[in-house]
Amino acid sequence: LWAGWPIHAAPLTFLLFLGFVPYLRLEQVLTAQGAKRGRVFANTYFFLLLWNAFTTWWVSYSTLGGGIAAVVLNAALMCLPLLAFRRTKEHLGAKMGYFSLPIYWVAFEQLHLHWDLTWPWLTLGNGFASVPGWVQWYEYTGFLGGSMWVWGVNILVFWAWSGRRHLPYWTNTWPALAIGLPIITSFGLGHTYQEKGPAAEVLVIQPNIDPYEEKFPGTARFIAFDEQLRRLLERTEQNLTPQTHLVLWPETTLDETYFESTFDREGKVQRIRQELLARHPGLSLLTGITSVVRYPDKEHATVTARHRDDLGYYDVFNTAAFFPDATAPAQFYHKSRLVPGVEKIPPVLTGLLNNIDLGGVAGSYGSQEERTVFRAPTTPAIKLAPIICYESIYGDFIAQYAHNGANLLGIITNDGWWSDSPGHEQHLVYGALRAIETRRDVARSANTGISGFVNQHGEITQRTG
Repeated sequence: LWAGWPIHAAPLTFLLFLGFVPYLRLEQVLTAQGAKRGRVFANTYFFLLLWNAFTTWWVSYSTLGGGIAAVVLNAALMCLPLLAFRRTKEHLGAKMGYFSLPIYWVAFEQLHLHWDLTWPWLTLGNGFASVPGWVQWYEYTGFLGGSMWVWGVNILVFWAWSGRRHLPYWTNTWPALAIGLPIITSFGLGHTYQEKGPAAEVLVIQPNIDPYEEKFPGTARFIAFDEQLRRLLERTEQNLTPQTHLVLWPETTLDETYFESTFDREGKVQRIRQELLARHPGLSLLTGITSVVRYPDKEHATVTARHRDDLGYYDVFNTAAFFPDATAPAQFYHKSRLVPGVEKIPPVLTGLLNNIDLGGVAGSYGSQEERTVFRAPTTPAIKLAPIICYESIYGDFIAQYAHNGANLLGIITNDGWWSDSPGHEQHLVYGALRAIETRRDVARSANTGISGFVNQHGEITQRTG
């Protein structure tokens, strides 16, 4: 499983179709030996722990505790569908057990997308992110269809191997057909699909400001916020053309805290309007900021709201700010798929921990219910989905933007927290799957890591790094 994941060369993706075969054999042997449930759980957990550790160890660069928790807890949660499979085998027989296994697993992955400790990075369907030509049918099934495919083939391979002495020889062709037919279907879909939508020139900027050393106050080589903005404006100006309609700056580009009610009067906002947007009529800008919304009293506050005597009740947001042009008020979208433990504390602990720094933000960020689509009056053809970092790995979440009319997925992120690790590459190619699922182009601006563009076939057409 680790060798077949997108951190390795694309040809190794085939190993995903074999990755669970050793586990299925182990489970078969333990069953034959009459192993107790504790022993079965221990072996299952160890198998999944290794996969999680080898594949997502780099999360510990951001926060050591969070990285360990992601590996340890996620491996434990993954045991649930495998233990349910074993119980089904015990009570309903082997055939029903194996039939139920992909269903249990995909049900687990679906639930894992929709709770407070969500961590779907290792959703099996993500494993095909580096071979988009194989999974053009994600347009219809989403990436959970890939998870079903992985398990289906693994079970067929296991059956063919374990029953090689007493099953008809032609059953050995089942795994090959189960692999080949979806790939052939995908190639056909990819060949016949015609990309749609208007043409527009988009510029993405990658500042390459180290979040550990340069970006934030208190770091060893902190670059003043005014200087960070000057560099961004200069780099943007150097790369603009008369045909550029939209510019993307990355997540938390403006990291000083801004009250949304007075945002348009801020000095740095005025600089952006005067030194960039006013000089280029028809140009729009999407950028990441940290913003605050105040509430008049406790009754109007949200569950994530904090309180200070001088501010009253307020929420802090990881925000995408959109400038339609040089004069129109800025529009805001609040990141709504928040990183557990870093950006979001489960509601049961919110009151207790809302003022404790867990490595990312003191307390939970706020969020919003709707998926906002930005439209610029000067370039009405562009309907922009603002997607902030972690949100880009949620297929059904991104689909809501498409349902709301978005025709361009704009991902802004700060992948520098993961240092020089496979996390950057995985995050990039996961976004390519969103392009296939929604049949929308992707523009991606990263503070560090990899920026670039992805077409509607999930092919990376330009990239940094």
